[in-house]
Amino acid sequence: MEGYNKGKKRKPDSDANEFGGEMQKLFSSFGADVSKNLETKRKRLEGLTQSSFDTSNKKIDDLWKVQLLERTKLNQEFKKQVMHVFEQWDGDVTKSKESEEKLQEMFRQQQKMYQQQRIVQSQRLRTVKQLHQQYLKGMEDLEQCHHEQQSSMHGELKKEMVLLQKKILMDTHNQEISSVRKSLQSMLAEI
Repeated sequence: MEGYNKGKKRKPDSDANEFGGEMQKLFSSFGADVSKNLETKRKRLEGLTQSSFDTSNKKIDDLWKVQLLERTKLNQEFKKQVMHVFEQWDGDVTKSKESEEKLQEMFRQQQKMYQQQRIVQSQRLRTVKQLHQQYLKGMEDLEQCHHEQQSSMHGELKKEMVLLQKKILMDTHNQEISSVRKSLQSMLAEI
């Protein structure tokens, strides 16, 4: 009777050992799947982040190039106009000196010419002032435009970051569900 009981006790122990071994194999394969899934997720996240970063950098670089071109164009136009006025002004001054040397004896005519030159120079000065005011207004308008473009770009980047975050979360969620399904199917298949 005792031998019979001993034999009966050993059989459940060997079943338990066998079951424990199978569970150990199952947990090991499950751990390997989790590690593999985590590595895949990490690589995918790196790829998505790098792609988003590259796109954002390209947009910002393109915006800066356009803004720089616009500022350069406005500066060149202002410089060209002012230089033209200064050349005219220099020419007027040179003419005044030449006329003064040639017409010293003709005081009345010289005086009249000086008055005319003063009017012309005042006009030139007014023109320079107007050009300067136009330049300042152009710069203000351009700065306002650039500020609006940058604000718009900031909003777009913010939206893209939110979309990227949603994509990453959805991708992670879907992969986790898929991994759990595979693991459960694998466990059910082994049982």
